[in-house]
Amino acid sequence: MDARYDVVVVGGGAAGLSGALTLGRARRSVLVVDAGRPRNAPAEGVHTYLGREGVSPLELLAAGREEVIGYGGEIVTGTVTTAERLDGGGFRVVLADGRSVEADRLLVTTGLTDELPDVPGLAERWGKDVLHCPYCHGWEVRDQKIGILGTGPLSVHQALLWRQWSAEVTLFPHTAPELGHDERRQLAARGVSVVEGKVAGLEVTDGRLSGVRLADGRVVGCQAVATAGLLTAQAGLLAALGLETEEMEMSGHVIGTRVPADPAGATSVPGVWVAGNVTTLNEQVIGAAAAGVRAAAAINADLVAEETRRAVAAMDAHATSEEYWDARYAASAQIWSGNPNEMLVREASDLAPGTALDLGSGEGGDAIWLAGRGWRVTAADVSGVALERAAGHAAAAGVADRVDWQRHDLGVSFPEGVFDLVSACFLHSFADMPREEILRAAASAVAPGGVLLVVGHAGWPSEAHDPHPDVHFATPQEVLAALELPDGQWEVLLCEEYERAQHGPVPRSGTGRDNVLKVRRLPG
Repeated sequence: MDARYDVVVVGGGAAGLSGALTLGRARRSVLVVDAGRPRNAPAEGVHTYLGREGVSPLELLAAGREEVIGYGGEIVTGTVTTAERLDGGGFRVVLADGRSVEADRLLVTTGLTDELPDVPGLAERWGKDVLHCPYCHGWEVRDQKIGILGTGPLSVHQALLWRQWSAEVTLFPHTAPELGHDERRQLAARGVSVVEGKVAGLEVTDGRLSGVRLADGRVVGCQAVATAGLLTAQAGLLAALGLETEEMEMSGHVIGTRVPADPAGATSVPGVWVAGNVTTLNEQVIGAAAAGVRAAAAINADLVAEETRRAVAAMDAHATSEEYWDARYAASAQIWSGNPNEMLVREASDLAPGTALDLGSGEGGDAIWLAGRGWRVTAADVSGVALERAAGHAAAAGVADRVDWQRHDLGVSFPEGVFDLVSACFLHSFADMPREEILRAAASAVAPGGVLLVVGHAGWPSEAHDPHPDVHFATPQEVLAALELPDGQWEVLLCEEYERAQHGPVPRSGTGRDNVLKVRRLPG
């Protein structure tokens, strides 16, 4: 075994091998750990499996293993005792012999255990002529004498179902609830005999089932017996992950326990999928195989999504500011609402129009608003895509001649000149961007009597995904301190945090917290 795999599949039945085959064909590193004790090993053949009808269960699994190995998958014999989450992500799978292996994702296909009724001889004949599923075995015992060993409320349903394959069906209520009047009428109408009394054992003649022996000594001839035990998911290995089983019902009656999962097999534990009888107790072999394929496809998609997130983060980490912002703007026809910042509108509406510098102008909402009020605006942004888009908006608004669009990486170059208003709205940066130096340069660009307005987020909105955990949201007091304004030369007009409505290309409900700093350079 290697140290780590993309996926470890626990259980090598039809579901597990189908999942492993799918993952191998998706070029994933995959390991299958299987104890080699399939539930259907006693059966002579697998049925209702298109293209493989009647194949021996062990032959089917052997062929499946070869196919998995052919696509680079690995298979080891062993029993997994526990699985635990690793601090750095992924899982450690521990085998009974002490070996362990790590995986990014888990696919658990451990199946179930049949807890058969406590009737002597029943377990020894299980899968041969003691049966459970008419779709799996009904054809093979058609027209024979079939006994139904009753164990619960679904026994009448079971007897009526098996009646499809034979006219000689006998129900032994055994430990099932007392039959009701309507149930007896249904059985009688279909010609199903009812033999009361507890079943004490099975009669076997020449190696084959020949009858059912009752506690009072009677023997009723039968060539096959169908029964239903409690079906228990083999999920103990998941306990350390906090994944518990739940009861599964059929027609309102509990038939066993299962690991809950969504239709693709995803459990409540991120990174863990299940498929086959461990989650769907009445699944047949072909259905379990299909479930393994579905789960494997979901796992691969989940891995692709994670790998893409990492690739984008790595690209962003090595991208220049121009590359990052050009890519972000190019990915959408519109990012921002197109409206001017509400704090800019509030604080600049009563200022006499003059010259303005808009830092981080983006798609031009602030610059176009200022130009429309008579300002001559220099608008700077690092993204050429954003500037080209903004210029088009300015032309449509009829103010193209009042805005000078300039491309600047403000940490490298800065617009020349002094201005009556310098606005820096939401000029947030990555950790390596010298924001404080940029804001000090912005203060230096304010003409005597002019105003510097700095607006920023107080944090990401509570419902938003944090795309850049390395961004520091400075308080207005921190911004003021970072500006290092000389005493006696500046007047603080506003320094506070406030609440604002959410805006964007698509309207959003809710509010966010922002902060604002407004300072004026004193004349003279």
